[in-house]
Amino acid sequence: MPDPTPKRRAAATRTPRRKAASRADAALKNKPLVEDIRLLGRILGDVIREQEGAEAFELIERIRRLSVAYRLKDDTAAGRQLDGVLNHLSADQTVTVIRAYSYFSHLANIAEDRHHLRRRAAHRSQGHLQEGSLALAFERLHHAGHHGGEIAALLGRSYVSPVLTAHPTEVQRKSILDAERAVAALLAARDALPDAKARADNEALLRTRVTQLWQTRLLRTFRLTVPDEIENALSYYQTTFLREIPRLYRELERALPGQAVAPFLRMGHWIGGDRDGNPNVGADTLRLALARQSETALRFYLAELHELGAELSISTRLARVTPELEVLAERSTDHSAHRADEPYRRALIGIYARLAATFVRLTGNEAPHLAVAPQQPYASADELLADLRVIEQSLVAHHGQALAVVRLVPLVRAVQVFGFHLATLDLRQNSEVHEAVVAELLRVARIEPDYAALDEPARRTRLLALLADARSLRVRGAEYSALTRSELEIFETARASLERYGRQAIRHYIISHTEQVSDLLEVLLLQKECGLLSGVLAAGAADAPDASDAPDAPARAALITVPLFETIGDLRRSVPIMREFYALPGIAALVVASGAEQDVMLGYSDSNKDGGFFTSNWELYRAETALVQLFAELRRRHAGGSRADGAQLTLRLFHGRGGTVGRGGGPSYQAILAQPPGTVNGQIRLTEQGEVIGSKYANADIGRRNLETLVAATLEATLLRPTQPAPQAFLDAADEISVASMRAYRALVYDTPGFVDYFYAATPIREIAGLNIGSRPAVRPKEGHAATRAIEDLRAIPWSFSWGQCRMALPGWYGFGSAIESFLGAGDRAQRSALLQRMHRQWPFFRTLLSNLDMVLAKTDLRIAARYAGLVEDRALRRRIDRRLRDEWQRAHDALALVTGQGERLQSNPALARSIEHRFPYLDPLNHLQVELLRRYRHRQAGEPGVERLQSGIHLSINGIAAGLRNTG
Repeated sequence: MPDPTPKRRAAATRTPRRKAASRADAALKNKPLVEDIRLLGRILGDVIREQEGAEAFELIERIRRLSVAYRLKDDTAAGRQLDGVLNHLSADQTVTVIRAYSYFSHLANIAEDRHHLRRRAAHRSQGHLQEGSLALAFERLHHAGHHGGEIAALLGRSYVSPVLTAHPTEVQRKSILDAERAVAALLAARDALPDAKARADNEALLRTRVTQLWQTRLLRTFRLTVPDEIENALSYYQTTFLREIPRLYRELERALPGQAVAPFLRMGHWIGGDRDGNPNVGADTLRLALARQSETALRFYLAELHELGAELSISTRLARVTPELEVLAERSTDHSAHRADEPYRRALIGIYARLAATFVRLTGNEAPHLAVAPQQPYASADELLADLRVIEQSLVAHHGQALAVVRLVPLVRAVQVFGFHLATLDLRQNSEVHEAVVAELLRVARIEPDYAALDEPARRTRLLALLADARSLRVRGAEYSALTRSELEIFETARASLERYGRQAIRHYIISHTEQVSDLLEVLLLQKECGLLSGVLAAGAADAPDASDAPDAPARAALITVPLFETIGDLRRSVPIMREFYALPGIAALVVASGAEQDVMLGYSDSNKDGGFFTSNWELYRAETALVQLFAELRRRHAGGSRADGAQLTLRLFHGRGGTVGRGGGPSYQAILAQPPGTVNGQIRLTEQGEVIGSKYANADIGRRNLETLVAATLEATLLRPTQPAPQAFLDAADEISVASMRAYRALVYDTPGFVDYFYAATPIREIAGLNIGSRPAVRPKEGHAATRAIEDLRAIPWSFSWGQCRMALPGWYGFGSAIESFLGAGDRAQRSALLQRMHRQWPFFRTLLSNLDMVLAKTDLRIAARYAGLVEDRALRRRIDRRLRDEWQRAHDALALVTGQGERLQSNPALARSIEHRFPYLDPLNHLQVELLRRYRHRQAGEPGVERLQSGIHLSINGIAAGLRNTG
């Protein structure tokens, strides 16, 4: 046999060469990014020299050099020098340094976003289709035999909705976002500048914007209000959604020639309607949110109509029009002789006048650019859409299609998608509040003296009887508590708003902490009490009125009653609750008559805080699978239904994902493809929160890319994913790992004496609670009880946010290493290792989970976390918990390497590895400074001067670290 040694030597020689070539290729591709970061860093440095002086600039540079040495070289001497420098900084110097590194993080984000778009354009020009693009999705669909008609039919019955939410750790100011958008636009323009002079002019403008940033407050001086949060969310419509969503639909139309594409992609909101734990949200904020949403949509339509009036200067002396267009033009009150032969302009002036009247009616404000007096307002967006269709059809019929494509067609699509409401606003409240309101209504009406004391069967019986009774519960002239009045006003405002803005304005009522069937029935009863449920429930309850008194038509609810299952226990009870709910008399008929849609929301945040990273993901997977099976049974049972059109009951899962992996975050594309078989089916809603909203949608091009990814993933998950469940061996292994993971996690977080003290000392949680970064309190006290320091009372968002700030990111990995160790030790280690590796290769759920774990571990930094641990004054407690954290981190690292075969982090994610390489040396100083400021602030003396400056520095560092990590909560 030939000697294989030379081949092995040759292979060994080729491997380093390949790695070197790969590194060189990556360096070449990343050269524009490095140049952009250096440019923005140089400009920022120049601005700091100019504004703060050369001494401040040199101090910032010295801290950077020491931090880099501490990170890259593990130089303990550099660490000691860094401590010495930081300990001797004055409060003013500290704030200046923190501002410098915070702004660098913001500017680095802009450069990365620009490079992402640059690389995407390069791939496209070379004919390479990127993962998550519509082009690649359609290529795969066609290759699998799915034709255009089938895909269009799927979209026709689909509902895909990203839902923007506000939360207690959102840190960006709108003023900063606006200035950063200007920087991004200037940076993007540089790639196409023709000469050195143009680039110099561009750099001067960049310097202007960076100066603006330096002289603009990063922080709010007052706590963010709900109206502020509403305006922040609406700013993304002006920059991204109103234009980019119609463009995305246009891409779909090009991919499906000859097929009508239904408006399946719609936006959702929580801001202004989410009352759970937020005393600042009520009927007033609901009315404000809906009015401002409507105003945003209508202002956009008016501006586009104004531009269309200038563009469609077509004369009937040169081109004919349809009879319908002539009628529309004649209906206009514009009788100017100058436009007698310009029917499109006259028609548009008439449309504008009617829309202006609609604007006045819905917003109370005066419309801009009004050429004639306002006319009869539109009763609905469909009426406006019909008029725009008349113009479009006339242009197409008379060789004017090119004139329609640029502005009219996108406007038509925008009106289809956004209507007069802009986005569907969800309502949310805690089940305990509904219980208290129902209890008071029944007590005052002398129907039930102590509803809260009833057991669950008795509650169901009572509620079903009341739903089958047409009479109101409220007693005229009776005095009700402020809570009951406030909650009923929400429902009544919702009813009025549906009449005012249209059926899509409010569709979902979400019940936090759904723990039993009566939680759902209570919301139905409150809908009935306020006119949102027409008719009465079909008879069948024990004390319902005689069936002969029931109307022929079944009851209809205006709002979809949506249970939210949050904790591990809630997730495990989700299927029994929904099964028992639909088994109640009249419920299935009610839901089918109301639209045949059932949303179920799944909470990623609280389930993680409750059971840890792996168990949360696994219980979500199990709950989704079981819910899909349940609704398949319900459809079979109610086949034929009571609806004339024969529509089937549709299950839609609503994923309450956050920004960090510990709260269900991570790439949306992979997350959707990793859903259990059959759980997407063209239906998905998911929350977008905090800095994730800015990173995804502040830039219009990146925003369209993220929306495209959402649609592509939904199509692929529905039509290309296997319909069979994962092998039983995989499911059994995941179950075993979950049990061990939850045991390890809860042993630390809930069962370790002193852990709460460690958490409050080793993270900035106390300081986060005082930061003006959200309208919602960081702690959710139980009704009638004061908030405590218990982990159970803390909202999951600041819990995760705090661990991210100190670079430990515990919610994203803790328990996994111990679980894998336990799993391997419970049988043949080699066989079990092989099984885990096969699960990683073949099971999208497990592969995505480990990919997210890889990302979290790469972002952790135990050396920096150790500096935070130094804030724990109880040394024995610090050593004990710090040792457990480090040991578990190492177990997680080793387990991940064993299963994936990748010894280094982010081997399969070079883009994130590149980001960390460029970003973290400039992020680390913010952590070092934050630790120093926390130490000073917590050891301050009563009446000591400079406390406000210390607080400002801490809050600035929180902002900068959040920007550098590109997620919060």
